[in-house]
Order: sequence, then C-alpha cells, then structure tokens
Amino acid sequence: MLDYTKTVLDKVSFDSALFCKEVKKAISRLLPYEIEEIKVFIHSIIEKKPELNQCLVYLN
Repeated sequence: MLDYTKTVLDKVSFDSALFCKEVKKAISRLLPYEIEEIKVFIHSIIEKKPELNQCLVYLN
C-alpha cells in the first residue's frame, strides 16, 4: 500500500488541491510506521515543488 500511495502522490503532484486530498487519504489509510515513511517522501516532493507545502497541515 505504501508503494501505491507514493506512486499516486507523485502522479498528482501537478495539482496542489488534488495532492492535499491524496495526502489526507494516505494519512488515514496507512499504518503508523508507513506514515513516517510517507512524511519523508512528501517532504522530498515539496522540496522540488514548494507550491505543495500547504499540504503539510495534514502531516501534523
């Protein structure tokens, strides 16, 4: 599930609203240790595309 979530997030990173929606879904569906991994992945995407940083709200 983690790899699938990473793929989806990577593909929707062109649209910040869609990206935020997928981040919210990912946080609700993944296991606690997977959430820590996905946070690192999301931060790496946000470094490349700073317009997505509004989605950090869902990571806290």
